[in-house]
Amino acid sequence: MITLREYETRVVEGVRLSTADRSLCAGEQLAARLQVRELAGGRLELTAGPSVGVVRLDACEIRVLPKYVGEELDVLRMLEYAAGRGLPALDAARTVRGGAPHLRDMVALLVTEQCEQLLARGVRRDYVTVEDDLPAVRGRLLADRQVLRHYGRLDRLACRYDEHDTDIVDNRLCGAAVDLAARTARSPAVRARARRAADRFAQVAPTRLGDLRTALAGLDYHRHNSHYREAHRWAALLLSGGGIADLFSPGPLASRAFLIDMNVLFESFATRLLREAATGTGFTVRDQSRHRGVLRDELTGRHYSEVRPDLLISGSLDGEPLRRPVDIKYKLYDSRKLAASDLYQAFLYAQALSRQPGDSMPTCVLLHPGGMSAARESVAVRRWDGTTSARVRSVSLDLPSLLGALGGAEQPMALARVFRAVLA
Repeated sequence: MITLREYETRVVEGVRLSTADRSLCAGEQLAARLQVRELAGGRLELTAGPSVGVVRLDACEIRVLPKYVGEELDVLRMLEYAAGRGLPALDAARTVRGGAPHLRDMVALLVTEQCEQLLARGVRRDYVTVEDDLPAVRGRLLADRQVLRHYGRLDRLACRYDEHDTDIVDNRLCGAAVDLAARTARSPAVRARARRAADRFAQVAPTRLGDLRTALAGLDYHRHNSHYREAHRWAALLLSGGGIADLFSPGPLASRAFLIDMNVLFESFATRLLREAATGTGFTVRDQSRHRGVLRDELTGRHYSEVRPDLLISGSLDGEPLRRPVDIKYKLYDSRKLAASDLYQAFLYAQALSRQPGDSMPTCVLLHPGGMSAARESVAVRRWDGTTSARVRSVSLDLPSLLGALGGAEQPMALARVFRAVLA
């Protein structure tokens, strides 16, 4: 196994890719997350981006570890917290007994455990519309189909009826996930448990799932199937290869690569973090709010383009209105300067959307991961006459310590500390 961390480049010796490996590595989905380049002399150059997980090639297995989150187990905790489910009691030791925990195997085990609970409780049934040729009328007789297919026959009647069955999307999604876990998990213990669950789901839901996007879009949770929600979320993560947003296309990627985009995860995590921190403070936190009137075409008077900050915090501070835009960046700013492109974007948010108490300077916060000792930067824009028009403040989130505090007695203090830093 080859191990590297986010944003790291590593050259390994004595690895030769197969034809299938080259095809997989050349695909846009994987190349955007992990660059694999063959060098002379049987060497391989690997460059990781902001994605965490594992890629299984014929020649080797590549494991990308998180740089700022802590361990792979903490990535799953971030996923759970961002989804609004709190922090699960995940135990790495129970997942992979031999060797370090494997992120994909952790997800496979979570899927299997959730599906085992559903099987123990009893899988759900629902009414499914069925069309079939029967010896007696059941439900509704399809006259047009009867004339076209069985004209003059009375022993075969084309009918449409509702069957109370377990072969529904809720169970098909679970069955597809545990079947994939049984075939691709590295841990023998996880494979064995998943195979037992997959065999049982194959009996209750034999129909193939089909397109994952269609299945997920058709899910509707209510009191009869709300207990399926957690199993479906982990199943969707495993079946999509770690990227629910853009890894739906069919092919070998979902079974050979499992990479979670930390850009998307960090933004979702930070959004929920600030929303919880704002609870009871009188402030509101809106994500991806659109502002069409900021940039306008002076010739036509129409809007030129919309401005959409990651977060916009609104409320009242000491009796005066305050509005603070927040730009979330999953970038390693603890050891380098803020990128000029990020500063330009944040300055636009500050000038157009910020509202400060009194005569305070328009401000935008750039939120990023970092250690507790990371220096906070404050960059100002100065006009030609020397006056300051706006500023950008960087605020770092120490993810390991935050994840340790969330879900425990220290959570209120940790949330309040982050919120104060953003509003300062």
